[in-house]
Order: sequence, then C-alpha cells, then structure tokens
Amino acid sequence: MHVAGKRLCHLFIPFPARTQLRSKSSFNRFDESPRRHHFDRLLVLDFEATCDSKRGTIRPQEIIEFPVLNVETNSFEIVGTFHRYVKPEIHPTLTPFCTSLTGIIQDMVEDEAPLKTVMEDFHKWLLSQDLFNKEFAFVTCGDWDLKELLPRQFLHTGQVIPAYFKSWINIKMIFAESTGVYPRNLSHMLSHANLVQSGRLHSGIDDCRNIAAVVRFLGLQQNSQWRLTSFLED
Repeated sequence: MHVAGKRLCHLFIPFPARTQLRSKSSFNRFDESPRRHHFDRLLVLDFEATCDSKRGTIRPQEIIEFPVLNVETNSFEIVGTFHRYVKPEIHPTLTPFCTSLTGIIQDMVEDEAPLKTVMEDFHKWLLSQDLFNKEFAFVTCGDWDLKELLPRQFLHTGQVIPAYFKSWINIKMIFAESTGVYPRNLSHMLSHANLVQSGRLHSGIDDCRNIAAVVRFLGLQQNSQWRLTSFLED
C-alpha cells in the first residue's frame, strides 16, 4: 500500500541510522543481470498503515495489517499464509480516512499485538515454512513497504530490522522487463494480464492475493526471470 499522507541470512542485525535504497532495474527483457537467479519461494507482501487525508499528518505511519503469501515457484500456487492485524502504538486511533481506504476499523486492531510481537510471530512462521532452508525473496508492488514504511517505523521505535527485509523484488520492474509495459499500479497489471481483481484495493490480504495472481501470470505465461531489484544499504 502507498498512501499520500534471498537466500538471506535469518539473523537479526542492527538497523543503521540512515538507510538508502539502491534500485537496479532494466526494462530490457533480455537483461542478464548477475543478480538474476532461481528462487524456491516468493513471499508476496503488502502492508497497510495508519494514514490521513493530508500527507505527512501522521508520522511515522505504522503498520496495521501484515499479510504475506508464500508462493511456490514451480506451480506458482500459494502454499502458506501469514496474516495479522497490528495495534498501532504511536497513533493508536485510526482516522476515518484510514478506515475508509483500508476497510480496517478500530476494533480490528484494538486488541491485537504491537508490531514487535507480530514481527516475532512472523519470524516463527518463516521457520515453520522451512524457508531458511530454501531460496526466497519478498515481492512487493513498488518499493514503499520495505524502503520507507518499515524502516521509518523501526527507526522511530528503535527496533532492529531483520536482514531478510533488506532486499526484495519490485514486481513492477519484473512486469516491465517481461511485457515491455511499465505498470502504473496493481490495477494496471491486472488489466494488462486480463486478470480479475479479487476483493478490494488497499486491503492488505486482498492486494497480496492480486499480486500473487500477477506473479503466477508472469511465472507461467511470461516465463519471467526473477531477480532482486531493490536493496537497503548503510
């Protein structure tokens, strides 16, 4: 979600005070990037966050929905789901705009655990899915979730960021390389791929299901080559 307002080590490492994104992308479908390689699993992620109609009025934005789908890369079927709502701590009351946009009402987060606890549960879920014995990478629609939202919230709370969240696949880049069309947003990708939208936009779990449908389209119909497109660096 973006609102105006791997085989990677599973150890937790200190999160630097300042973080920058390096994006390496090419719309050339014949690009032979050295970072291009096989992943056993693609973890589709799409956070929802506190927000208001005026940009910048809620800082930092906090994750309130944390969905991840585990997609197997032979059949491109979903083989596991992590889905939690998260209680915001800095701005605990959701705005009417946030509820209207995401469909998340106050009662859905009021008695939920804070992000620190949900992150611990997510790490346990990764272990339960045996993902640290597989090659995996996160897939997002854009870079906002892992470039801005998560690092800014962690920086504010003093939490450390797991190493596996420091690189990911921006599906827009892979879509552009595979089809020659740079997508404006998720709806554009669904339309171009002749896929029917499931659920509502800005519902994190529904967005994940729609992104997973695009992943399946790219994997089975476009024979896309998956690569890490975006990175957090010191």
